[in-house]
Amino acid sequence: MAVDITDRAFISGLIEKEKAASRLGGRWLVVPIIVLAIAYLTPLYYLFVTIFKSSQEYARKGVLELPDSLAPFIDNVVQAWTIAHLGEAALNSFSYALVGAALSVAFAAAAAYGMTRLTLIGSNGWFMLIFTGTLFPFQMYLVPLLFGYQRVGLINTWFGMLLVYVAMCIPFPLLVLRNSFSAITREVDEAARIEGASEWRVFISMIVPNAIGPMIALFLLQFTFIWNDLLFSSILANGIEVRSIMVALQSLQGTYSTLGPNVVITATLISSIPTVLLFIALRKYFMAGLQLGSK
Repeated sequence: MAVDITDRAFISGLIEKEKAASRLGGRWLVVPIIVLAIAYLTPLYYLFVTIFKSSQEYARKGVLELPDSLAPFIDNVVQAWTIAHLGEAALNSFSYALVGAALSVAFAAAAAYGMTRLTLIGSNGWFMLIFTGTLFPFQMYLVPLLFGYQRVGLINTWFGMLLVYVAMCIPFPLLVLRNSFSAITREVDEAARIEGASEWRVFISMIVPNAIGPMIALFLLQFTFIWNDLLFSSILANGIEVRSIMVALQSLQGTYSTLGPNVVITATLISSIPTVLLFIALRKYFMAGLQLGSK
């Protein structure tokens, strides 16, 4: 039997069936959303109930039970701060991350400008040579670096760690900024050159301001990478004077293994504060950089 598709009753029936199917599908979607929310929130709940427990209370109670009071938190902070020397380690990590991320983005920006704006012989080859280093796992560089650093005396030195981080963090910003600079119209810098601007002035005054969003986003990513690094810092700089905050956290479970999880988790919370605050302070530029990079 033929169906009249212009019949209002027929069309209304189709719409109602579609709405019913959508409601049924929506109900089924609630289940995985709830499961994912529980899986995400449970570790956070465990963190916040643990940092307010003393070692004795943690051993006596269940891991997910609420603490008796908030007072043990201060003692946990003091123990984590003094025993693991978190203050010195945090300053070391902050200096590594701040200087390393800034220099890597600056060097990558200068290299990207040269590859996109200057007449360089084999610029694509230079780019591939620099970027190819990221195709291999970082672990394969550890042994050559260790022997090389031992020969030149860079083990357990601030400059040695900074050198590693800057070298590791240049390729990815170079890839992103090379594409960002290529998207900037050449009329901008050509007009500046007509006015007598040097290449340095064109780079600083015309190109960098047009790519400030991606550069800040890259700075945040590289800062977080350096701050969270444990692999290189534990091998090349494990002395108390130069060790990073991640190595200090590791020491709480090694040399000071008698400490309870309440102290270790409190130290972990402290170590996450700087990166969170930095992201909050620069989130506007970070989101703008991501939007520009997606175009």
